[in-house]
Amino acid sequence: MALRYKSRKWLALLILVVALPLYIIVALNVVSAFERPSILVELLIYVALGVIWAFPLKFVFKGIGQPDPDG
Repeated sequence: MALRYKSRKWLALLILVVALPLYIIVALNVVSAFERPSILVELLIYVALGVIWAFPLKFVFKGIGQPDPDG
């Protein structure tokens, strides 16, 4: 079952305002739990974590900037 446009819009807003900051806090805590790696490795970890969150949620954000197709 596909989500309606308005549902996807609200879900995208919820993800960006609530879930993404929580994800950032968790990622920072997980990385800081280990011994600090070199700056390039740490940068690579943060870039990878910054990209990985978007792939499972791509269907939510796809087409959000377009006009409402339902009316």
